[in-house]
Amino acid sequence: MKAFKAPKTTLGDLDAEAAAALIATATDIALILDEEGVIRDVSIAAQDLAEDLAGHARWLGKHWVDTVTDDSRPKAEAMIADALSRAEPRWRHLNHPAQRGPDVPVLYAAVQAGAPGRMVVFGRDLRAVSSLQRRLVDAQQSMERDYARVRHVETRYRLLFDVASDAVLIVDSANQRITDSNPSARRLFGEPAGPTSPARIGRFFTEDTARSVEQLIAGVATSGRPDDVRARLAQGEREVVVSASLFREENKSSCLVRVGMPYSDPNGITVPKIKSKLLKLMESAPDAFVVTGDDGRVITTNAAFLEMVQVPAEERAHGESLERWLGRGGVDLDILLANLRHHGSLRLFGTTLRGDLGEPTDVEISAVTVMNGGQPCFGFAIRDVSRRLSPRAQSERSLPPSLEHLTELIGRVALKDLVREATDVIERLCIEAALELTGDNRASAAEMLGLSRQSLYVKLRRYGLGPLSPEGAD
Repeated sequence: MKAFKAPKTTLGDLDAEAAAALIATATDIALILDEEGVIRDVSIAAQDLAEDLAGHARWLGKHWVDTVTDDSRPKAEAMIADALSRAEPRWRHLNHPAQRGPDVPVLYAAVQAGAPGRMVVFGRDLRAVSSLQRRLVDAQQSMERDYARVRHVETRYRLLFDVASDAVLIVDSANQRITDSNPSARRLFGEPAGPTSPARIGRFFTEDTARSVEQLIAGVATSGRPDDVRARLAQGEREVVVSASLFREENKSSCLVRVGMPYSDPNGITVPKIKSKLLKLMESAPDAFVVTGDDGRVITTNAAFLEMVQVPAEERAHGESLERWLGRGGVDLDILLANLRHHGSLRLFGTTLRGDLGEPTDVEISAVTVMNGGQPCFGFAIRDVSRRLSPRAQSERSLPPSLEHLTELIGRVALKDLVREATDVIERLCIEAALELTGDNRASAAEMLGLSRQSLYVKLRRYGLGPLSPEGAD
């Protein structure tokens, strides 16, 4: 330890008050001990430190070793002995029990000063350092847990990758070179394929089909949508189905390519090829197509549906209820789902479809129920029929007989009587149409017309439509 060279000359005669001020200013906590190690005075600079050491007011007259934790008592005793023997002071880490929370760490050094047997103990607050250390330990433990989790996932991935019966390749989508392959792929291609042999994927297929495989990889990398093609292996010219899907790793795009054998039915029709063409046909069909779950929420759609409802991306429609776009909202959806659950299919249900940005469009909906993993899902084919009839043809459609009768009364009865009768005719026609659309479900018809059920029963009784009692309505 380097001490002042001439303290008596440079510092002069310091009185007790000046020495106390210097000690209190230079340390976070200072203690004055007698030769027995009993605390005679205490100075704590920071208010928050004093609050953590809430029992410091009772330290006066207590042995210093009694104010620290059990594991710090031997160090405190050693520091007192060193100070009394005037040995060179050493900084030691001691902990005080806190009023609440973790122990309060303090870095102490003790020196003999002033009257014989008197010691000054200087302390530095280590709470900030201790907090950083705890955070560092927590971060290291968290990283270790993450590393362990990643290692487990990588082990499972590698195990599945190696035992898969289909040939699986990892292909760099930028240069179409194979970066990894499983044993099935190496057996299928008859040579190593991977980091030790970074060949382009096209070399393992015949010249006439290699171009299709390369276009498949490029298309998947551009669109991000999984796809597949049929190709023939260069070795043996066996026909295979090549499927590719995109994923990202280390800031670059790669494709997971699976090469499998096509399966055929007894008549020789290749099922994967037919199904693949059918799915592509539905995706590109001009009529809208949407698949929902049992609750009517969208699972997948084709491009025509997204265009019709004016949604920019398929992800925006996922999870949305179909009633969001149906003209009569929940009423239409309830009717559609009820028919599908009861009958399994529905044909030419007339309604309107509302786009997010435009006017309603007249549509016809045909739907069917299919089972998917034991759970029903519904497929809806939606056709725009707004241009089926020209305006002239619509104007030339014959009027219902009741309306034709009204036209014959013009000039024979007063206008107010003619308007009253026309209102009754229109009201009756609307009720009949609502009952027909809902399959004679009075509750749904009332909701569609914006009436209460009791008001609908009154009008049914008035026009003599169906059972006259509400109990027979549903």
